[in-house]
Amino acid sequence: MTLTVDALSRSFGERQVLKDVTFSVAPGRMTGFVGANGAGKTTTMRIMLGVLAADDGRVTWRGEPLTREGRRRFGYMPEERGLYPKMTAADQVTYLGRLHGMTAADARRSTAALLDRLGLGERAGDRVEKLSLGNQQRVQIAAALVHDPEVLVLDEPFSGLDPLAVDVVVGVLRERAAAGAPVLFSSHQLDVVERLCDDLVIIADGTIRAAGSREQLRAAHALPRFAIEVDGNPGWLRDVPGVTLLDLGERRAVFDLEPGTDDQEVLRAALARGPVRSFGAVAPSLTEIFREVTR
Repeated sequence: MTLTVDALSRSFGERQVLKDVTFSVAPGRMTGFVGANGAGKTTTMRIMLGVLAADDGRVTWRGEPLTREGRRRFGYMPEERGLYPKMTAADQVTYLGRLHGMTAADARRSTAALLDRLGLGERAGDRVEKLSLGNQQRVQIAAALVHDPEVLVLDEPFSGLDPLAVDVVVGVLRERAAAGAPVLFSSHQLDVVERLCDDLVIIADGTIRAAGSREQLRAAHALPRFAIEVDGNPGWLRDVPGVTLLDLGERRAVFDLEPGTDDQEVLRAALARGPVRSFGAVAPSLTEIFREVTR
């Protein structure tokens, strides 16, 4: 059930906003889709859902071109809220379930279960306009999930959520991925993406700059960066040729090595001063990878 974006291109007037965008979302995997404002994330998602047409390229699911009927099995959450403010949270989600072809009884059951799972059970009878922005976001997430979709495409699902609400939503999305759904989500919160995603797609200026599993990208963009923990103060590292200290604590330090500097020489220098509790390379963070590939 892999969802594949193949060589998508799209222009608005003279401005090309997507240029041969290609990546895939594997079943059972959480794929983070990150980029700066205007990078092309929302345009790509809208083409995937048939809201916009591509100038070139195609979107396939299960190896076949994605059709209108296939998109009915998608759960889509747009970045802009599309809720009816005068409806109650439960009526809103139930109504959208019915639009996906659910019976009234099934839609009500699914709505009740989702609102409870998202921490909104006690607010189910409140009108949407009376809810906080964070709770409105949870209602929108419930609306994307109510019909038990086989694929999830979520544009900024964590926007406006406090840390506890983020944890609840993350749990729900992980359950969907564990059940086999391909899950694509965009977010500006790189710390959340790093914690949540299995795979990552980075887009800038309408082109894909990096794509792959979290481990593959960390390996491909590894820095000559190391961390060491010793019994004494590691401030002596300042005097070691080729070492640039980045973070210095009472017993731990993080440092970069200049090209040609042997990390084992640093380790030997540390051992000559006393016990070394830990020493090893430090994997780059998602933020560091993002800055590297988009600069």
